[in-house]
Amino acid sequence: MQRPRLARASRRNVNGPDILSVPEVTASDARLPNESRPSLEATNVSAPVTLAYVDDFLPEDEPLRTARRNAAEVGGADPVGPVTGATLRFVAAAIGARSVVEIGTGCGASGLWLLRGMRGGAVLTSVDVEPEHQRLARGVFVEAGFPAGRYRLISGRALEVLPRLADGAYDLVFCDADPHEYPDYLVAALRLLRSGGVVLFDNALSHGRVADRESSDPDAVAVRELCEQVRMDERLVPLLLPVGDGLLAAVKRTE
Repeated sequence: MQRPRLARASRRNVNGPDILSVPEVTASDARLPNESRPSLEATNVSAPVTLAYVDDFLPEDEPLRTARRNAAEVGGADPVGPVTGATLRFVAAAIGARSVVEIGTGCGASGLWLLRGMRGGAVLTSVDVEPEHQRLARGVFVEAGFPAGRYRLISGRALEVLPRLADGAYDLVFCDADPHEYPDYLVAALRLLRSGGVVLFDNALSHGRVADRESSDPDAVAVRELCEQVRMDERLVPLLLPVGDGLLAAVKRTE
């Protein structure tokens, strides 16, 4: 039986950063001696401190730091952060992914997180228009100990490459590329995924602009439309996660 909730407290510091909500106090807490009850002051932790703790929970190792340095040197897109990367690894491991498609190789950071979550012997197929970025990604995969048979890097526009991939043959599709092409990637993902497969879109909050209905930023408008499309599609079980710059996820329902 669910225990009754006695109170819920939250605080906002008007002179500084927001203070996270205090955990709800249950009936069992109220019965504790005063010295054993949760302290409101002890549980007030600023949001920046909390987020820093989350970021440091699974820090990047040397291959991931190499990928980040390479991206900075060649002017590539910012690699996924450790929280987003850990989420990718977690999802790949949770569904036992054997075949994954990545749209937007970059310099290898997201691909490395995915490979680390996939089953032994699984294969990552990664598509990017920049051969130099893929060369650097291959070096990161080698540095991390993954043999060449664990990944295939295809150079070219995703909308030209994806039609060549087999229907229903993939467990996970991760998109981190041009937001204006996200709706087309969703159509492709629904074809490529098996039932129970997962599609994920990075940068789903577009630096807060997606949530701002007044924003006419083209990227934000495109992502906002994608979010609504995913949310309303009865073939999908959607989830929008506030990790990194936002991660839109959806499970393809079993037919």
